[in-house]
Amino acid sequence: MMTLPLAREETLIVREMPGEVLVYDLKNHQAHCLNQTAAFVWRSCDGLTGVPAIGDMLRERIDAGLTDDVVWLALEQLGRLGLLLEPVARPVGATRLSRREAVKRLGLAAAAVPLIMSVASPTAAQAQSPCTDGSCPPGQCCSAGLCVDESECEL
Repeated sequence: MMTLPLAREETLIVREMPGEVLVYDLKNHQAHCLNQTAAFVWRSCDGLTGVPAIGDMLRERIDAGLTDDVVWLALEQLGRLGLLLEPVARPVGATRLSRREAVKRLGLAAAAVPLIMSVASPTAAQAQSPCTDGSCPPGQCCSAGLCVDESECEL
């Protein structure tokens, strides 16, 4: 059976930037930065296009000797982060390619390896809760109920 990945679109705010795509997940309060490769794979997940076809389109766009393993790596990352409607699984017997192995194989074209950086953001209620002494991250202190840089703190 062919895998036809489908990107999740609901409760996401998407912003195109040069060379990357920023995705904010309103449901999970997470921000994701997809590099060019991960963004291309994610945009190609229309529920109609299979992994081999996505791989062919990616190779046309980024001529870097990429294999379908790079597409699978991106799909696994996207699935883990909830950016696909349903996680996808590699076919039985297919080899797993780690990001590290992909970088080694691609050498100078390692920039084509899918990369997604994510950060959790506080909910509105969490962001409005006042800090207390000792509750701010290192390098910051509590001033007027907000965590601020130590240089702005009163001594």
